[in-house]
Amino acid sequence: MIALENLLLAAALAGLVLLPLGEVLLRGTLHVGIEGSTAFVQHLTLVISMLGGAVAARDGRLLTLFEFVALGPPWLRAGGRWCANAGAAAASCMLAYAGLQLAQTERGAGSVIAYGIPVWLVQLALPAGFALIALRLLRRAGEARAGRIAAAATVALLLAVAALWPPSPAAWLVCGLALVALCALAGAPIFAVLGAAAMLLFRSEGMPIASLALDQYAIVVNPSLPTIPLFTLAGFVLAAGGAPARLTELFRALFGHLRGGIAIAAVVVGAFFTAFTGGSGVTILALGGVLLPLLVAARFRERDAIGLVTVSGSLGTLLAPCLPLVLYAIVARIPIAHMFLGALLPALMTILLVSVWAVRRAPRAAQALPAFDPARARRAIAAAKWEVALPAVVFVGLFGGFATPVEAAALTALYAFGVEFLVHGDLRDARRLLEVAAQCGALVGGVLIILGMALGLTNYLVDVQWPDHAVAWATGAIHSRWVFLLALNALLLAVGALMEIWSAIVVLPPLLVPVGHAFGIDPVHLGVIFLANLELGYLTPLVGINIFYASSRFERPILDVCRAVLPLFPILALGVLITTYVPWLSTALPGLLH
Repeated sequence: MIALENLLLAAALAGLVLLPLGEVLLRGTLHVGIEGSTAFVQHLTLVISMLGGAVAARDGRLLTLFEFVALGPPWLRAGGRWCANAGAAAASCMLAYAGLQLAQTERGAGSVIAYGIPVWLVQLALPAGFALIALRLLRRAGEARAGRIAAAATVALLLAVAALWPPSPAAWLVCGLALVALCALAGAPIFAVLGAAAMLLFRSEGMPIASLALDQYAIVVNPSLPTIPLFTLAGFVLAAGGAPARLTELFRALFGHLRGGIAIAAVVVGAFFTAFTGGSGVTILALGGVLLPLLVAARFRERDAIGLVTVSGSLGTLLAPCLPLVLYAIVARIPIAHMFLGALLPALMTILLVSVWAVRRAPRAAQALPAFDPARARRAIAAAKWEVALPAVVFVGLFGGFATPVEAAALTALYAFGVEFLVHGDLRDARRLLEVAAQCGALVGGVLIILGMALGLTNYLVDVQWPDHAVAWATGAIHSRWVFLLALNALLLAVGALMEIWSAIVVLPPLLVPVGHAFGIDPVHLGVIFLANLELGYLTPLVGINIFYASSRFERPILDVCRAVLPLFPILALGVLITTYVPWLSTALPGLLH
């Protein structure tokens, strides 16, 4: 079953790469296209999202908000795991039912993708995926069979109550949201928390829960969304091959003769990989074992080295083609190319600030640093030249005028595969390729099912006119644009520390963009401020998610990692303030496209 799932996921990802590129090739040579290629790519993204979500549930990689009970004694951890998984399984069953309702409605409409393939047939991925996720959550509810049976019975009871109990809307909402909050504290997956809350709110307003499945379908088949799995695939292929070692050696050869040169290499390599994998935690886990020994060998204090590696994992959030940039552009309805250009200068500025800090913290060598070795540099450049050219592939594809964002993302994924498979031969093991596909699919699926649930919650907030109320309150209470920006920074820093980035990107922009417009803030500038604050929130002591990743990777207590990151926190905060109050950094490059 595991091998089959991985194979299907790899096949779907391959189709996602090859269809857009086939369209480009036919368009450029025979001046024809592939019938329905865009629709097929969009619906392949739907299949990847649900199959990837099922793989994430299988491997225990579904994203959670927090898991306070994990800090307690064993009996509390076991009880929390049971509660979280049983509650999430119940929500998944309801979402499967909502997805089935959507497919039945679409079947009646008779829509087709192309070649007679009905839309409803592909939409069955929604109920099938959520049902499989529910089964796997039940399996993880307890180590013993009795615990799993009790969880299944509890799910059946919750579903019966949801179907038969007709309380007043207020009573239903209060009881239901309290139960959702309990499951969230126990560590329930984010998609289940958001989905359950949205379904409760829909029911309180007399709306069908199939609306949530429609929101999930609508966002996943968004024409720009395939860029997310494609760029993520490129990053995972690079990380699984020999690219980390080649790039690290390149920057050691170029900067190793300078004081702090190894630290600059660590910062740049970390930012590069976050930009392509889309997850700063992935960078810490994948490169931490390489970069930390290098820094320690260069006589950095271990605390400084841990802080630097932890921070470098978040620096690529504003570098194209990082997933948060793509997602924000889609949600806020900004051209992806504008967001890529708008975030470039703030990203480079932040990398420069951290590099300066790193150089100043570098130990003064008791002996002379090794001289620059031109031969070593030439060998390193020759070995890593294909990976170094990857950002150029992205920008040429996007701004060269011959490819759409999805086609440029497909070209990037194919290029990364060609480099690691054909040029260097690092990924010629079929089993390793399937593992890479599974890892990529699990991350993408875990994120995309969160997006659908968050969009449903956002649509509810829009229906009850929360954005209008937010604009009225903000413009009435705050009269200065600069004060508003400062308050926005404080709000977003708290959000970045306490809320998972993917759900934050979907839920908050519809509320904040109208307020920013009321204060005359450029949409691209607002987006860069938004993501820069979430980037900083990754590193907020005690609660930032990268603190936990680093604690796990380096096997250090959380408080030790917090102390390591704390000296860098003001540096990153300075970068956020400069980004906020110097709009030119975010608007100059996008202005060249007008």
